[in-house]
Amino acid sequence: MQAPLPPIALSCGEPSGIGPELAQKAWQALGASLPFFWIGDPAHLPAGCPVTLIDQPEQAIGAAGLPVLAHAMPGPLTPGRPNPAHAQGVIDAIARGVALARSGAAGALCTAPIHKKALQDGAGFAHPGHTEYLAALTGTDRVVMMLASDQLRVVPTTIHLPLRDVPAALTAELLTDTIRITHAGLIRDFGLAAPRLAVAGLNPHAGEGGKMGREELDLIAPVLDTLRAERLNLIGPLSADTMFHPGARAGYDAAICMYHDQALIPIKTLDFDRGVNVTLGLPIVRTSPDHGTALDIAGRGMANPTSLIEALKMAARMGAARRA
Repeated sequence: MQAPLPPIALSCGEPSGIGPELAQKAWQALGASLPFFWIGDPAHLPAGCPVTLIDQPEQAIGAAGLPVLAHAMPGPLTPGRPNPAHAQGVIDAIARGVALARSGAAGALCTAPIHKKALQDGAGFAHPGHTEYLAALTGTDRVVMMLASDQLRVVPTTIHLPLRDVPAALTAELLTDTIRITHAGLIRDFGLAAPRLAVAGLNPHAGEGGKMGREELDLIAPVLDTLRAERLNLIGPLSADTMFHPGARAGYDAAICMYHDQALIPIKTLDFDRGVNVTLGLPIVRTSPDHGTALDIAGRGMANPTSLIEALKMAARMGAARRA
């Protein structure tokens, strides 16, 4: 019989954002049904939050309060106002979670949102975001960002680029790697034996036979033909405006999109509160809620924990699938 998945590590994210209150709400919702522990400074948690300090992840199982692997940070906390003194601590908490997941002490890593400018200002953070930092920590050359919920999984091939820069950035190598990593991730982390991938075109109407652009003919279709020869189940290139209605979604397991909004608008329209950010291609399982630090409502008890709860649940499912 396979041993139970170890508890999930939850890195604290930006302390002045909604991360601390979300950790408390997630623990209250999940309780013993999904053991996880928070890596952060206990002083940053909301007043009255029940805390169980732990030394090892395994001690999170059955804890009477939110299990906390203490990670002290200097300087005061003011909700809504990032403190540069916390920046290095936030970065180190992520690295600590990665190390625990890589060693097997944690079953997966879930990351609360970070404030990238605060990390850059306070600690010279050199990475565009979580995804790139996790790749660097694990020595991974290329990773893929997936947004996932029960209704839809989407992968943007290019991510945080101005739209005018997308055509030049969209190369055959990048698209090939994105499709292969997604295909492998769906098998390894989602338990799908033969994933079905729908691939969007770049242009309106998927170029309409070259009348609205030739990227589909000259780049996307040849990549798909090559990968079909490797027995990947691929549909496309498809017109993006017909890919996301219920009938279309029933025909694939994930959609490969060409740029950020082409992927994120559909999933945020369909399932705004339950979307989860997943990093595929890492040697560990990593998920994150699909929202930011929400500094404007931090400390007011208004934050919706649904996305974090879904991220923790998905991390547990993915961790179990990978172990199997």
